[in-house]
Amino acid sequence: MKRRDFLIKSAIMGVGASLPVPKLFKGFQDSPFTDLRRNVGTFTGRGGTIGWLINDDAVVVIDSQYPESATACVDGLKEKAEVPFDMLINTHHHGDHTAGNTVFKEVVGKIVGHENVPKLQRRSAESRGKEALDTLVVPDTTFTDTWSEDVGDETVHLTYYGPAHTSGDSVTYFEKANVAHMGDLMFNRAYPYIDRGAGASVKNWIEVLNNTMKDLPKDAIYIFGHGNQDYGITGNYEDLQLKVDFLEALLEYTAKGIQQGKSKEELAGIKELKGFEVFNATGWRLPLSANIEVAYAELSED
Repeated sequence: MKRRDFLIKSAIMGVGASLPVPKLFKGFQDSPFTDLRRNVGTFTGRGGTIGWLINDDAVVVIDSQYPESATACVDGLKEKAEVPFDMLINTHHHGDHTAGNTVFKEVVGKIVGHENVPKLQRRSAESRGKEALDTLVVPDTTFTDTWSEDVGDETVHLTYYGPAHTSGDSVTYFEKANVAHMGDLMFNRAYPYIDRGAGASVKNWIEVLNNTMKDLPKDAIYIFGHGNQDYGITGNYEDLQLKVDFLEALLEYTAKGIQQGKSKEELAGIKELKGFEVFNATGWRLPLSANIEVAYAELSED
């Protein structure tokens, strides 16, 4: 892994990893657990937002963060329900969403993810050495395009729309509750991590969000992998549309600069894109320059 890629990945992971569980997202809520609608809710700890479903038959969990916060999540869910943990869903492979798999594997019936997730997890673990490989827990149930299962009185759908944040991002949708977990397809009003090394595509990310909004009801509640502390980690289609607008503006700015003969360094020198100043989120470590550099590399291949 190139040093810059390592630093960027460390930065995004560090947003969640550097804070103790009770203090992370303190501005969002007093409790790490929040109910959203029809037995679906969120848990905020170290890493990407965890989603959960509890009904009379089972518990479903989306993403697992890190072992410490995963343990806190499992303990809290056990207090809420005396039913089996049916499944854990991994929205994608990054460690701040999957490192807690080691904890959840002891309580869930299966771990579900897109077919690219185990491959990307293994590749990442190999770069970190034998210990990382020895403790790796990957999905044992995978899918290519779509997957669904009835869990009690709820139906869970997983959809892969193609490469975006990585080449293995799933949208998880609870049909009856009308709640969708976006994983890191949504960084709410914060500069996203675009993992080019894992097959990311800025252009297709736009299509992924557009297709999600087209496929789901307009009144769906969306759970976001990460968010600006002033805006939180849940929202609606308008928040997805803003992310589309940002990604389009990112490509437009970069393409125009390439046409004008500007270097990558010149283009990456700006601090914000006009109209998206709010993306300079307080405490967010990933800069706009990282997004511009990925867009530059992607457009230069065309």
